[in-house]
Amino acid sequence: MSNIHLIDNTPLTVKKIREVVNSHKQLELSAGAKEAILGCRRYLEERFTGDNHDVVYGINTGFGSLCNVQVEKQDLEQLQHNLVMSHACGAGDLVPEKIVRVMMLLKIQSLAQGHSGVTLELVNRLVDFYNLNIIPVVYTQGSLGASGDLAPLAHLSLPIIGLGEYYEDGVRTDAENIEAKYGLTPLKLKAKEGLALLNGTQFMGAYGVVALLKSMDLSLKADLISALSFEAYDCRLDPLDALIHQVRPHPGQIATATNLRNLLSESALARQEKQAVQDPYSFRCIPQVHGATKDVISHAREVILREINSVTDNPNIFPDEDKILSGGNFHGQPLALIFDYLAIGMAELGNISERRTFKLNMGHRGLPPFLMEKAGLDSGFMITQYTAASIVSENKQLCTPSSVDSIVSSNGQEDHVSMGANGAVKLLKVVENLEKILAIELINATQGVQFRDWERTSPVLKGLINKIREKVPFIKADVVMYKEMRKTEGILREINPEDYLGHVLS
Repeated sequence: MSNIHLIDNTPLTVKKIREVVNSHKQLELSAGAKEAILGCRRYLEERFTGDNHDVVYGINTGFGSLCNVQVEKQDLEQLQHNLVMSHACGAGDLVPEKIVRVMMLLKIQSLAQGHSGVTLELVNRLVDFYNLNIIPVVYTQGSLGASGDLAPLAHLSLPIIGLGEYYEDGVRTDAENIEAKYGLTPLKLKAKEGLALLNGTQFMGAYGVVALLKSMDLSLKADLISALSFEAYDCRLDPLDALIHQVRPHPGQIATATNLRNLLSESALARQEKQAVQDPYSFRCIPQVHGATKDVISHAREVILREINSVTDNPNIFPDEDKILSGGNFHGQPLALIFDYLAIGMAELGNISERRTFKLNMGHRGLPPFLMEKAGLDSGFMITQYTAASIVSENKQLCTPSSVDSIVSSNGQEDHVSMGANGAVKLLKVVENLEKILAIELINATQGVQFRDWERTSPVLKGLINKIREKVPFIKADVVMYKEMRKTEGILREINPEDYLGHVLS
């Protein structure tokens, strides 16, 4: 497999993003991308040669509510330099380096389409930074998700002009060192370039991409873990029958039921006679609940992929049509709404998972209270459910929609904003919390199923149990529980769902 990812007019897909991000491929601009960038820049420069006095937003005017202030030609480069400096107002936590790398990839992808008017030198500099692992320091707070992700993208852009900070082997380093270390002289931004860097939804998009990839993964792992809980709680197979789902054919519901049927298909334990006539909803309705989240993920994937393959700065330049148009492609509303929707969907996977953990601890269906042989002397898994409940509650609080809020900015010029940046950061936190909740269910389900004749479960689930038992033992008496929880979370992170689900239905 080539270690080069070619930036061209081919849209980024989930598979390609995962491949580029996880394999640390180098980026390279295709000949077509270079020509698109050069052609657009050539048109822009020709448009403003000689005595042309066209007033075009962001090229020879101020920004935001200063759009009516015309800037003299000799000051156009200083205008762009000032823009980057003044907009670097980030606050809050540091954006993880992995997400900053995705921001850079998405910004290059957008600029390379040839509608932003930047120089090839500028895009090549971003490619150099990416390939040399020069990762700018960016902060989570500051974007309203409407005029683009102004503050985060300003911090992303500062090192290009020799300012700000970047990570060197994980250590924050002054960007003034880049020239001495890498021989990259700070760029002097040309007309339109600062605005092209700062306008855009790449901060939101990067968080969305990372959250989407993790959501897709955890959705499948939730199916796998719930099948193990299904066995531990001695549930009936009836709710998984394909006939039920054929008459309510939501794609995610059908996929989930199919996944669980496949996981349990060779289980003698699942087919033994059951005492209960029905199971609680947290088990019986796994296809309906997990499936609804799958459908949310599917919709989110469609919106996020469309966005990251779009041009989202302003103004947009169309050389063939001889037009420079100022519009609103930087407005993050499509992402803001989908982030809130996806956060709710992922939180629900945690919600139902915690209910299964609760049921496994109740001492019902032949399981001992809190999954311990000597409950009373031992508290066992009692507090693991408390922890899951605490995280589930936090996720519910985080799911208050960001997109319903808007605060006027820039003297009223930017009078409706998406708040999608806040939604993006919250979404990733919800997804990371879900991983912890699922790990708690996994350690409980693995303990619980071993009170059954667990050797009669399906080979695939037996393989999962054995994988857990390589690092986390069956707990016979109280231990320092958080250590076992952390080990389970680490195992969950390493699991490839395809190893257990075979033909994965997502």
